[in-house]
Amino acid sequence: MSIPHHILALVGSLRKESFTLKIANALAKLAPPALKLEVVTPHGISFFNQDLEANPPADWLAFRERIQRSAGVIFVTPEYNRSIPGVLKNAIDVASRPYGKSSFLGKPVGIVSNSPGPLGGVSAAKHLQNILPGISGPIMGQPETYLNGIGDAFDEKGNLTKESLQKVLQQYLDAFAAFVDKQNK
Repeated sequence: MSIPHHILALVGSLRKESFTLKIANALAKLAPPALKLEVVTPHGISFFNQDLEANPPADWLAFRERIQRSAGVIFVTPEYNRSIPGVLKNAIDVASRPYGKSSFLGKPVGIVSNSPGPLGGVSAAKHLQNILPGISGPIMGQPETYLNGIGDAFDEKGNLTKESLQKVLQQYLDAFAAFVDKQNK
């Protein structure tokens, strides 16, 4: 058996009990043998300020390094006001700089959006699809995964209990594993 690809599951929420964090943790538990997911949140990443680029803060450098050491990134995001949360956009801005040296360059990317409502965060996912080209590697196009109605998908301990959601996440991970493998050949 080959060594699994180290993938970052970048969570777009800061809330301790966020559905997004629960989904990322479920993805990590469901990952096939070809993937090892590390769940990362934007906690502690200071605001991007171009004036600091000549001497970047330690938190920026550590975050960029984490991405650079990975074989790919899965963005797991909620939708805030029909877009991605500001903390996720800030993390992307920090990691994509300095110009031409994005930490995401060449990294296969996946996008999983979610919402307790009926649309599953589709606007947030579409905004990521607009932001990432030019600063990331290839973005997996299929399957598109917009998770809706997730309010009842987890138990009080944060474990995924909704079987239909588990199947969707498993199919997504299997497709992402094949995508990452293809990109790393």
